[in-house]
Amino acid sequence: MKSDTLNSLQDLKTLQRELALRRRLDEERREREAAAARLAEQERRAFELSVGPVTPLSARAHRVVHARQAPEPEPLQREADERRVLLQALSDDFDVESLLETDDTLSFRRPEISAEVVKKLRRGHWSLQAQIDLHGLRRDQAREALGHFIHECSQRGLRCVRVVHGKGHGSPGREPILKGRVRRWLVQKEEVLAFVQARGSDGGAGALMVLLTGS
Repeated sequence: MKSDTLNSLQDLKTLQRELALRRRLDEERREREAAAARLAEQERRAFELSVGPVTPLSARAHRVVHARQAPEPEPLQREADERRVLLQALSDDFDVESLLETDDTLSFRRPEISAEVVKKLRRGHWSLQAQIDLHGLRRDQAREALGHFIHECSQRGLRCVRVVHGKGHGSPGREPILKGRVRRWLVQKEEVLAFVQARGSDGGAGALMVLLTGS
């Protein structure tokens, strides 16, 4: 009986201590909240004293909603294409002679392209879809213009184009300066499947008919 009484007294003291701890924690919390409220009030009063009376605006008064402007589109694909063209720089030192067919016009075809395709190209089997005239351009200008022209035509799905390089009648010594260079540049373009000298009615020795891969 005495043991039960001692246990009850110990439990009561433990409960009293817990209640006292809770009261102290609650008081400390209330004191912190009160201090924070006093500080906020002091800051509000200091603001009012510095700027004067403030009247809150109505939620609908003179409200203007600005439409969000979409960002300007970035020409990522065009930039990628231009970088690709620049990476495919055309060399003047490329050895093209061994790749040309040993006929009168020194035609060219990829290994996977048959001789019959070259014959059809020479006979005008494919309709002419675009052309570029390199007359009057300096070497670097002509090389860059030809590179862009071939790439763009292939991207548009064009198959047969003409490249006019001239016969060299206006060049020093009447030598066709661009004629050999154009052949050398075309061989280096992966879009070019074959080319032949144009027929007389299409420019003859001053032009080439070029067959492209298309898109």
